[in-house]
Amino acid sequence: MMGRQKADQSQLFYLFNLEARIPARHLLRHINRTVTRILADLREKLEPFYSEIGRPSIDPELMIRMLIVGYCYGIRSERRLCEEVELHLAYRWFCRLDLDDRVPDHSTFSVNRHGRFRDSDIFRHVFEAVVRACMDAGLVKGEGFAVDASVMEADASRYHGVTPEEADWSAPERQTRAVAEFLGALDDDDPTADRKPPKVISLSDPCSAWTAKANKRVQFGYGLNYLIDIGDAVIVDVEATPARTYDEVAAARTMIERTEQRIGLKPQRLVADTAYGTGKFLGWLVGAGIAPQIPVWDKSAREDGTFSRSDFTFDRERNVYVCPAGKVLKTTGNVGDDHMLRYLASKRDCDACPLKPQCCPRMPFRKVTRDINEDARDLARALMGTPEFDRSRDERKKVEMRFAHLKTHHRFERMRLRGLSGARDEFHLAAIVQNLKTLAIRIWRPPPNISAACVA
Repeated sequence: MMGRQKADQSQLFYLFNLEARIPARHLLRHINRTVTRILADLREKLEPFYSEIGRPSIDPELMIRMLIVGYCYGIRSERRLCEEVELHLAYRWFCRLDLDDRVPDHSTFSVNRHGRFRDSDIFRHVFEAVVRACMDAGLVKGEGFAVDASVMEADASRYHGVTPEEADWSAPERQTRAVAEFLGALDDDDPTADRKPPKVISLSDPCSAWTAKANKRVQFGYGLNYLIDIGDAVIVDVEATPARTYDEVAAARTMIERTEQRIGLKPQRLVADTAYGTGKFLGWLVGAGIAPQIPVWDKSAREDGTFSRSDFTFDRERNVYVCPAGKVLKTTGNVGDDHMLRYLASKRDCDACPLKPQCCPRMPFRKVTRDINEDARDLARALMGTPEFDRSRDERKKVEMRFAHLKTHHRFERMRLRGLSGARDEFHLAAIVQNLKTLAIRIWRPPPNISAACVA
């Protein structure tokens, strides 16, 4: 039988131990060990963010811990994050707040979050410290890396874009951090970049790119670039770029070089999709001693039935192409803006050739282009037929799954901050949390009767 609950069950005093209330298998208890050690090591770098004058500010360590909680559990709103930390015992414990300690007001937290660390690289230091913790745990092999990018929607309406000529940056409402970053970066653009100016620009977040890559819907977005170790899918570097293929490929080189300089990791091979199979990038990889397990970006094939470049044989010793009729195509050695050498046939040979209708029916003579990095492209083509390359296609899915988990489990589909500095901070926090969860799952495995999904 069910008894009636007595109305008066209150006590005058309670003995409450917050530490004892957090389960031993809780995710935050596992990642707290690493976070505590990292923040202790970074105390000197956090020192400038403490203030002894003016209104009391948020403890920088508390702010970092709260942001980790938010990105870990997909709490995207600052208001809701402060409410959850107020009510959730595990969140309080992880943030080192006792039951009587006040949680920062959401407006104060938002102001600090949008301006506190934006001019510093504190999140980069935290991220690299987490990577080193993964290395110490044996989760980073360093033999093979995979690189890819995913589009994250910017905090900018896709209905309010304008052409660059229509933008008025002198208006008072445009005096924002994001606009200042954009205008300051105009002078730093790569003059050798082979790309067209944007057709549409956002007035609220001009650093974002007008793209149709995400679900085929046109929007403003940023490219989240991940470089992962393919062993346990640990993210070894992260970079924020506008959502443009050129910038994403350039970011891959930046991440590989930075990982070697700052963490001491250099892969023997790199796995990527066709977007990274450009001659320039493949040439750099081969020159750096990294095997490119990447499909070659090649548009030389013709669909009109005429001979493609692959029907011509390259004679390396003579530096000439030989056509299907046995005639020679020579080059002047001049390299065009597209990084191509042009090999030209003799008009006399083409006029008398019976294969001209299959070769150059609408041209007086045949031209064949050759990338200055064609040797690297040939090496990548040779690797494409190997069993190792077939395995790399499956290994590339690991970096794609990182993006899928981030959007699904962490609810990270749209930016909260604007500007490249905002995207940089958000992407670093996302990578920090994903690596911390990898540590928790791989090192502190849950009991056999508890699935890893419950921990994740």
